[in-house]
Amino acid sequence: MSSVMVAPTLAGYRRTWLRPDIVAGLSAGAVVIPQAMAYATIADLPVQIGLYTCMVPMVVYALLGGSRTASVSTTSTIATLTASTLVGAGIAAGSEDAQTALMTLTLMVGVILLLARLARLGSIIENISDATLTGIKIGVGLTVAAGQLPKLLGVPADPAATGFLRVLWSALKHLGSANPATVILAAASIAGLYAMSKLLPRVPGPLVVVAVGIALVAFVHLDDHGVALISPVPSGIPLPGVPRLRDIGDLLPGALAISMMAFLETVAVGRGVRRASEPQIDSNQELFANGMASLAGSFFHTLPPAGGFSQTAVALRAGARTQMAAIVTAVLAVAVALFLAPVLDDLPQATLGAMVVVATLGLLDFGALALFWRVSRVEFWIAVGTAVVGLVMGLLPAVAVGVVATLYLVLRELNRPHVVQLTRGPDGRWVGGTPTAATEPANPLVLRVASGLYTANVRSNTEGIRRRVDELAAAGHPVHTVVLDCSWIPDVTLTVMRAFFDVVNELQDSGVTVYFAELPARNLATVRRTAVGRDLQQQGRLFSTVDRAVAALRSD
Repeated sequence: MSSVMVAPTLAGYRRTWLRPDIVAGLSAGAVVIPQAMAYATIADLPVQIGLYTCMVPMVVYALLGGSRTASVSTTSTIATLTASTLVGAGIAAGSEDAQTALMTLTLMVGVILLLARLARLGSIIENISDATLTGIKIGVGLTVAAGQLPKLLGVPADPAATGFLRVLWSALKHLGSANPATVILAAASIAGLYAMSKLLPRVPGPLVVVAVGIALVAFVHLDDHGVALISPVPSGIPLPGVPRLRDIGDLLPGALAISMMAFLETVAVGRGVRRASEPQIDSNQELFANGMASLAGSFFHTLPPAGGFSQTAVALRAGARTQMAAIVTAVLAVAVALFLAPVLDDLPQATLGAMVVVATLGLLDFGALALFWRVSRVEFWIAVGTAVVGLVMGLLPAVAVGVVATLYLVLRELNRPHVVQLTRGPDGRWVGGTPTAATEPANPLVLRVASGLYTANVRSNTEGIRRRVDELAAAGHPVHTVVLDCSWIPDVTLTVMRAFFDVVNELQDSGVTVYFAELPARNLATVRRTAVGRDLQQQGRLFSTVDRAVAALRSD
């Protein structure tokens, strides 16, 4: 692993940035702290778990991350996947075992991200398609919103109900016994959150509804009217603990899914808020920063961390300049844990449920589905299919289906031939057309494989070469010599060489001689180590440039 710079976003810090960073950190904290507490309830964990996630992981990312302003705590997607993972591992929701297993899960996410950083997999993971992510987020949004209905209605939740349809039906069965005070509070909280986000975007809506909910309990005694409150929040910061390793096997599938989503969300936030004057976001640096944040947080009872758009947007609107704003938010979270925990005991569950619903329904990007329908029906059906799997079978299977679908898209694109015909331009240089352009008669026929070659696509490209030769022969312009420009082939494996030698032999049987030009030096050395390569060298069929190959053939 290359050397890691500590606090890269704080390098060259200016004194004039301190005030806006403090204001932005406090403003973001007013959103992220109550929101993270609400997200903890998605995973059936105590609200203080969300509060703790705003401490150590946020500071670690601030010291190692590449984004100047991304706010990294946790998100509804990560909380939902955490819940699915714990349930899938057979760990009872809300139990002490769940909190211990959470430490193990967060530790595993950190280790997986660091291993991905060692393997430099950042750019590969980013190939997960937008259609897949859209489908996953729709599944998350609807599933989580349905899961909050018991809190919004003031009815008991069915712990045995899993999946969107079962959870929805379980809540609707109790509709007749809904608590009026709870329903009114939930509806007012949802309306207030939406109104403030649209009309007063600078006002921290989550903080306002939390404050109003606590005040109503303290002064109007809503709890006497059947409004359920959260469990008591312990005062103080979390003491370090040691993750239990016996659940690793059961938690591994979920840890892999959470690692991928946490990285993708953090990178998306970082790139989405990057200013033109700021450095580009390095995906491998983000893997390291996110991995270390999760690894460190695992010992302090936190959810797996990830970047969130809402709190980052608040920090930006308040004038955040660097990750100092995130450090201020973490300090605010510590202060809340130390001094305000008893006040939080009066927080209604309906208020937290309302915040979760508003946050998760924002994940439903139906505009993206409409765009996929207009532009790419394949991506549209992948998004819809992923969403349906998430709603019917659960979010972990949805992530698996999404990854397989992305792999299919990548392999389909790789397997398309990228063979182009080269012609000499007015300036004497060889220029290429498009892979779908018709082949023009030429002697010799100069072709280029305009992509890297791998096991997955070498056969389709060699077939593309043969197809162009056959097209000219069918049109009455038989080809006798072909020059292959190999300058775009970065590496040559034995599989690639064998495929090319096969097409050389096939064309040779048809009376077509193939010549190679502009092989990179390393590839040329590799070819010369084979018997066929040495034969080509002795026959004068390897040239340093296309110009030399064409000149030699035309002089014969």
